[in-house]
Amino acid sequence: MKDRPAFQKMLEDMKTGRLNYIVAYKLDRITRSVRDLEVLISTLEEYHCYLICDRDDVNTSTANGRFFVRMLTVLSQLEIEIVSERTKFGLNGAIKAGHIPGQCPLGYYRDADKTLKVDVSTKDLVIRIFEMYLEGKSYQAISNILNEEKVASPNKKKWCDSTIDRIINNKIYMGDYERYKYNTDKETELFVDVVPPIITRAMWEEVQKQKEKNQRSYCRNRVYIFFQKLVCPTCR
Repeated sequence: MKDRPAFQKMLEDMKTGRLNYIVAYKLDRITRSVRDLEVLISTLEEYHCYLICDRDDVNTSTANGRFFVRMLTVLSQLEIEIVSERTKFGLNGAIKAGHIPGQCPLGYYRDADKTLKVDVSTKDLVIRIFEMYLEGKSYQAISNILNEEKVASPNKKKWCDSTIDRIINNKIYMGDYERYKYNTDKETELFVDVVPPIITRAMWEEVQKQKEKNQRSYCRNRVYIFFQKLVCPTCR
């Protein structure tokens, strides 16, 4: 409830004695969290204030009323968790069927049934990027080559090392999908063989080995005062 400024202002008014009843249409308009409700009821009791919910026939001025409020909140939270589980189950099923959320990656297109299919017009470009990386070229070197050849990039801008990075490290190209890959709050979930692959798993493994070689061979032995402060207008 800390993210609800108007609600917090109402509680402040209660603490200063400006009100002794809080009236709501339904209990779930107040909160659906059991923990938040316990904090709220304790605060109401401390400052001799009571909660009334019109549609749920709730009145916390009595012991039975407070018990009933807790039961309603538990049921409300249970409903939320059940809906969340069903949503997650449905999304998992959709991903396994090839319905990948988010932006369509280079080398694929969305079919009429919304599943990812290999785009024959761009798949060779993806393969070439992986092959150039296996030849020992860096992300920046690959992007420079594609810019010199005026190859259209996925974002309609110039190629850059971050674009190549996302392609090289995207498991979608060997048929797998990683959900929550860039979400630090959630654990990454891997779905195997959910889309048609563009590269083989053997090539993917070779790329991982090449990444280790690149990391070992690259070592900065100088300190640059303006490193990451000045940006080249041509390369950015």
